[in-house]
Amino acid sequence: MVISTIADTVLRQVETVQDTVSETLFEPVIRIGVTGLARAGKTVFITSLVANLLDRGRMPHLVAESEGRIEAAFLQPQPDDTVPRFEYESHLGNLTAQTPRWPDSTRAVSELRLSLRVRRGGLLSGLQGPKTIHLDIVDYPGEWLLDLALLDKTYAQWSAEVLARTADRAEARAWHGLVAATDPSAPLEETQAQALAAGFTAYLTAARDAGYYDCTPGRFLLPGDLAGSPVLTFAPLPGEGAGPRGSLLREMTRRFEAYKKSVVRPFFQDHFARIDRQVVLVDALGAIHRGPRAVEDMRGAMADILAAFRPGQNAFLTRLFQGRRVEKILFAATKADHLHHSQHARLTAIMEALVRGASDRAAFAGAKTSALAIAALRATTEETLTHQGETMDVVRGRLLESGKQAAFYPGALPEDPGQLLTPAREGAEKWLDQDYRVMNFAPQPLTLRSAGGPPHIRLDHAAQFLLGDRL
Repeated sequence: MVISTIADTVLRQVETVQDTVSETLFEPVIRIGVTGLARAGKTVFITSLVANLLDRGRMPHLVAESEGRIEAAFLQPQPDDTVPRFEYESHLGNLTAQTPRWPDSTRAVSELRLSLRVRRGGLLSGLQGPKTIHLDIVDYPGEWLLDLALLDKTYAQWSAEVLARTADRAEARAWHGLVAATDPSAPLEETQAQALAAGFTAYLTAARDAGYYDCTPGRFLLPGDLAGSPVLTFAPLPGEGAGPRGSLLREMTRRFEAYKKSVVRPFFQDHFARIDRQVVLVDALGAIHRGPRAVEDMRGAMADILAAFRPGQNAFLTRLFQGRRVEKILFAATKADHLHHSQHARLTAIMEALVRGASDRAAFAGAKTSALAIAALRATTEETLTHQGETMDVVRGRLLESGKQAAFYPGALPEDPGQLLTPAREGAEKWLDQDYRVMNFAPQPLTLRSAGGPPHIRLDHAAQFLLGDRL
């Protein structure tokens, strides 16, 4: 197995060298990974980003566009023949229909290639023709990204962590009852293993719906064609070591290791390890609404996500001999259109505080990080109303549940992010001085201008951070 692993690693390094030489000497390729946890808006982000790069009338802060150097943008067949194509046209159709609706959530890896023809800048720009830059945008579920942390854990370590972390959660009560009634050293019975895996999956589903972010293994929630296979039929159990031969504990240990080998490692090698720049989308407002525990859970998830990256600068020789490294990471707090613009700076500051420790480590390794408050597709308009003699900055939009128009005031975010992060770290049950609310808005009917993509908030700032240095 060791020899096979070494041979596989060498083969992939040779492939990386070939790709790197081709990209450096001919047409450069930027691979952008887009991920986030459930309901963060990955599909809408990619759809709106591509639409706004094809028609750039709403992208004034993308410097190459403001300087008039982007001559053309066009979609091309993706280079990876075995990866499904991101269904851009279908998703854009959902957003621009007569009765628009949000696209379905990400359930598997998909990819799209967008090519830009750009005039060169600088003193020698007149001596050289335009260059073509390919953007390979890779969409994948955030739940799969969190699985990368499993590669460095044994089954016993993972089980102990999960059992301790979920001991007080109401969503885990039924599953903990199954575990308590189980003898891990007893002989394996497949029906018992299936019942434990089903109970654990039910807990993960309930935990995700309740707003928890530590819902791993991710394929239990998005199994695809692995549904019902032994590699997804395991669950945490107490106990040290691998257990007696033929026991339930030993088989659970074996299946956990098979999950890492057959599911997690191929995802890392085939997709994640080839990424140059990364976008992590976060529904920070949703976590704030759910309370301090959700905010602390999200902060831990962001730290785990950033720990999964190999941050650093993608210098040519580094890429030749060590493989790609993620050189830029953008943490984007989505749904900024649910707030009046006067609170956007506070949302950005909260996002920066949530990822501060992890981003400092990335910066030390040579990677650049940034935090932004964005809305990939603006679904609201802003108003100022008078309520009980006081003015209130609100947003107005079409409610997702009823389709009716409504004005909404979510509450004022604190100027100091510590007012949220401190009670979250201390395990507070609820916010003491504020009640933060969220509203689910449907997309507004829109007609795209011939020179501009969908309306957004700071999507051009995000594009400039991710691409500006290469354009």
